[in-house]
Amino acid sequence: MRDNEFEFIRTLVYDRSRIHLGPEKRELVSARLGKRLRAARLATVGEYCELLRSPGADEEISHLIDAISTNHTFFFRENAHFDFLREVALPELLAKRQARRWARLNVWSAACSSGEEPYSIAMILDENLGATGWPWRVEATDISHRVLARATAGIYRDDVVQKLPAGYAQRYFQRGFGPQEGNQRVKPALRNAVAFGQLNLLEGQPASPEPFQVIFCRNVMIYFDRPTQQQLVNKLARHLVPGGYLLVGHSESLTGIKHSLQTIRPAVYRLPEHTP
Repeated sequence: MRDNEFEFIRTLVYDRSRIHLGPEKRELVSARLGKRLRAARLATVGEYCELLRSPGADEEISHLIDAISTNHTFFFRENAHFDFLREVALPELLAKRQARRWARLNVWSAACSSGEEPYSIAMILDENLGATGWPWRVEATDISHRVLARATAGIYRDDVVQKLPAGYAQRYFQRGFGPQEGNQRVKPALRNAVAFGQLNLLEGQPASPEPFQVIFCRNVMIYFDRPTQQQLVNKLARHLVPGGYLLVGHSESLTGIKHSLQTIRPAVYRLPEHTP
């Protein structure tokens, strides 16, 4: 890949997704492009750049961003966040429910990938709020149509599901048979409690008109430069209720970003009850 080709691709990806590809990402970009070249039956990166410049290239640009932003995920990743949700956030929010007149608990999985994060959240909410009578909803968004299709289907391999905490597989999944043997699918009751939608975090708005008590936006800021991180954090804060929580990836930090949030513990922030 030539210098000008890398520069064109990194600029295009930034303009469309705000994902920042520094020089250290050049090898990764080159590796990820291989699949797209094969799919488009092109021999060189130069030919691929011409395809991206052509009219009607939006679908291929979407495939490119998918390829660049693919992120590893699994159920209950960074489990300390789910412990915090179960042990700290939910009891606190439940106690405030009536005074705040919250008809429903709203949680946003802002970069949901193939669905493991929002389904993990949903399992925690079902387990801990089912007996309280407090309705809840998880909104799950991602920029990638491809991973959203997988998330909406809610189908995962047996070996992945069997790593869940004891009892969760039986309670929340159904085994496949025939063509789906070896897979398990999230049961309809849980699947229907998660609303999936495509969203560019920097451009669009979540579908829910209500603010969120909890937002998970984990392992996405690592793709962005500092100005974009600043913009994103401020946007997320605007979608929180006073006292609501923002959870970011454990490898991420809001250090150096101007924001209105309080640090609760590493990778956990809260919007103050009364903002200045």
